[in-house]
Amino acid sequence: MMKLTFRSASGHFFWVPRSLCLPFKFETMLGELDQTQIEQLLREQVTGRIACHAEGSTYIVPVNYVFGGSYLYGQSAEGQKIRMMRNNPSVCFEVDEIRTIFDWKSVIIQGRFEEIIDVSEKEQLQQGLIHRLMPLSRNPSDHPAHGITEKDSDVGTKVQLIVYKVHIEQLSGRFERP
Repeated sequence: MMKLTFRSASGHFFWVPRSLCLPFKFETMLGELDQTQIEQLLREQVTGRIACHAEGSTYIVPVNYVFGGSYLYGQSAEGQKIRMMRNNPSVCFEVDEIRTIFDWKSVIIQGRFEEIIDVSEKEQLQQGLIHRLMPLSRNPSDHPAHGITEKDSDVGTKVQLIVYKVHIEQLSGRFERP
């Protein structure tokens, strides 16, 4: 029986019978996304992951966002993520589209967190985020943590949200396809 040898991420070797590998194609193409492809992926997706680091701890969490050229915009209730980003505004953001394990696209952004304080800018950004998220919600009034409530007056009174932007300082994109 012919076996294929693989090395795991931890450096250990393991063997797989070739018969189990036959349905899969091992030839794939890896590459870099160009600026247009990066921006297209950022506009198409609505959820990514933001990573922050403060006081020796790293935290990564999914967030909904809107891409706006040189910024990403998001909102969040007060919590660990906001506390950490206030403490250390350097963040990393990742978004991807995964069709299969061998067919994917991914964008990584290095940037700086900035909390939006200006009331007019905050309201405008919240409306943009709500309009982006609402079509993806089955029952919008059930999601006050996303700023989507039954009554607009609940936002800012019953629901306190922090609206923020991430200044994009560096971005890169990669892909793999069969």
